[in-house]
Amino acid sequence: MSSNRPFRVLGLQQVAIGGLDLGALSRLWVDTLGVDKVGDYTSKSENVQEDILRLGSGPHAVEIDLMQPLDPELRPRVHDPALNHLGLWVDDLVAAVDWLTEQGMRFTPGGIRPGAAGYDIVFVHPKGNDEFPLCGEGVLIELVQAPDEIISSLG
Repeated sequence: MSSNRPFRVLGLQQVAIGGLDLGALSRLWVDTLGVDKVGDYTSKSENVQEDILRLGSGPHAVEIDLMQPLDPELRPRVHDPALNHLGLWVDDLVAAVDWLTEQGMRFTPGGIRPGAAGYDIVFVHPKGNDEFPLCGEGVLIELVQAPDEIISSLG
């Protein structure tokens, strides 16, 4: 693999946790553990209702997304597995996707798009295939375009 990577992974942006009962997840993370809820998000196309939490502050804060499927029978199944995905800040999302695609990385359908937190995102597929053998090796990985303040702080 080429060492001329045109992007850098800067840090952990989020951890997404799914379950069938958003209320139970929120009771654990917000009421019991004391993590601040900073927003919510619903998307029919992504089959998700979520509470957005923030752990820490400033550019080093990590988002925790608590997710419940709108319909447990539809895909994506945001509750299975319960640790749904990890989000990583990258300094140049377009360059990352272009380069990783050239290397044989498989992405989920949908391409680069706005995410729940307002930053552009793309998902690395957890499983490879014949055309794109590189993958998340069983883990769904979200690459998130870092804003300038994150790039300057973590870069």
